[in-house]
Amino acid sequence: MSEIKPASSRRAFVATGLRAGVLLAAQAAPAYSQSSSSKMEATIRTGGDVMTLVNVFTVEPENQQKLVQLLKEGTMSFFSKQPGFISSSVHASKEGRRAINYSQWRSAGDIENFRGDPRFAPYVQSLAALAKAETILCEVVEVNHA
Repeated sequence: MSEIKPASSRRAFVATGLRAGVLLAAQAAPAYSQSSSSKMEATIRTGGDVMTLVNVFTVEPENQQKLVQLLKEGTMSFFSKQPGFISSSVHASKEGRRAINYSQWRSAGDIENFRGDPRFAPYVQSLAALAKAETILCEVVEVNHA
């Protein structure tokens, strides 16, 4: 199994159905782990032992920072405490019209379980008030580094 720790300035990955160009233009916010609320580097690796959930949000530029803050707060207060959570990172595009949340989970079942939590629906409604979202469940199939 290949494993890398991405550079903090840019992250590149291949995920089925995702436009890689959007991510290359993004600035990353710190990732958080389930074991603590301390900052950590996300690890991107191939293999079926981790499920990757990518949410691409389209937002008006004046709302991008509000959306990023909501994503960060949701991770710290809710998602990072869910069973199966591994890591999450939030990316803000430089052009101001997109935000991307890249999270890793132990299984697709763990993702389904957090979606059943009663706190999830109000959180999604808050996100929807700011942005349009596309959710993509992925398996990392390739990782390259210099």
